[in-house]
Amino acid sequence: MDRLMSMRVFQRVIDEGGFAAAARALDLSPAVVTRLVADLEDHLGTRLLHRTTRSVSLSAAGEAYLGRVRGILLDVEEARDLAGSHTHELAGVLSVLVQPQLATHMLAPMLAGFRRQYPKIVLDISVESYKEPLVEGYDVVLFVADEDFNGDVIARKIITSEVILVASPAYLKRRGTPEQPEDLRQHDCLRLKLDGVRASHMRLVHPDRPKAPVEVAVDTVLWANHSDTLMRAALDGIGITSAALKVVAPQLVSGELVQVLRPWIYRSATVYAALPSRKFLPQRTHVFLDHLTEQTHLQVSAALQAHCCD
Repeated sequence: MDRLMSMRVFQRVIDEGGFAAAARALDLSPAVVTRLVADLEDHLGTRLLHRTTRSVSLSAAGEAYLGRVRGILLDVEEARDLAGSHTHELAGVLSVLVQPQLATHMLAPMLAGFRRQYPKIVLDISVESYKEPLVEGYDVVLFVADEDFNGDVIARKIITSEVILVASPAYLKRRGTPEQPEDLRQHDCLRLKLDGVRASHMRLVHPDRPKAPVEVAVDTVLWANHSDTLMRAALDGIGITSAALKVVAPQLVSGELVQVLRPWIYRSATVYAALPSRKFLPQRTHVFLDHLTEQTHLQVSAALQAHCCD
């Protein structure tokens, strides 16, 4: 029996939620999938799955075994990629999972340049909303977290960016420019709603006094759980909103948005790339992360240069 094949089939049965779905994903017959899992159970001398007519679930032994199987199969894939990286040119498929705002404002603008530089690397991009990075099944998972993020994942820092307050020139001409945090009480604010919570105060930090934030009760005229909606509203002159500098860099450079209350910031946030392992990363992953990091820093540097001199 091909032990690795049986382990791959067992893992796919769980990932796909059943024998038939696993058979379709692997382009095998259901009978072959069933036999391979049964052979694996016979070899181990224990039942890995509980089967009913409608579902399959892991036994206690199966749950413990699956954890080791995932690691073994990942090591096999990494070993193959490591060997291939020494003898093959940069090519192959790179699967990337990314949150919507990062996909629009950070990833998409660098794709054309990456394609020109590495024409044989195929990017397979999935855009989804998520709080925790779902590393399994992807080469790179991009996500935003606070600067002191300490999650249980292997992650490379791409960039740390200030979250600033911005408004359109038209809004500021109409309503005036706030000079101090307390001035926000007389302005229309556009706020991000997190987990359904609508905070009554806005918390601002001065870089010279990072441990002494100021909280201001503000008049929020628009709530949304979608950052791009708030940015569009700010561009249209509805009010003042918060946004990561890396996200609004192009609008700051073009003058469509202006930072207000500088040097006060809303907070700092970091973009991370979660990875399946530190060891034996394919070379295509390395060049992708290097290109993404370089282009993101260039974009933010341009924004800083543009609006530090306005």
